Amino acid sequence: MSQPPFTLQRDAFGRLVWRGADGRCACVQPARAFPISAAEEGVSLLDAEGHELAWIARPSELPEAERALLAQALAAREFMPVIEKLEAVNSFSCPSVWQVATDRGATSLTLKGEEDIRRMGAGTLLITDAHGVHYLIRSIDALDRHSRKLLDRFM
Repeated sequence: MSQPPFTLQRDAFGRLVWRGADGRCACVQPARAFPISAAEEGVSLLDAEGHELAWIARPSELPEAERALLAQALAAREFMPVIEKLEAVNSFSCPSVWQVATDRGATSLTLKGEEDIRRMGAGTLLITDAHGVHYLIRSIDALDRHSRKLLDRFM
């Protein structure tokens, strides 16, 4: 494994800092290129103005300490609960309130319209609630029968 042409570390304020091979430093935010379909590949490090300072094709090839820093920064940036079960919906017309079980616990979300349910391919759905929070259903087929019946009413 070769050393990348940059280093990552945290500053005194907990911000992620990139240092280029030329000695230049900048606070950065990581952004995945394909957060759903290829979450383990392609991460861009962006400066405060949104300019790309570095491209990491395979984060798994970073040194352990930098890989851990990158994973922490991505986890803080990305919040996408995975829906594991649909418990109930209050209405089959929109807007409707869904009671769901996610990988982060039970919650309710408000679906404004059917257009807020997007197919991401191969049975994967991305649902955006009225507050802009994105929820992921990794596989429709993995849901229980009751959940699939409720979901079918909106698709």
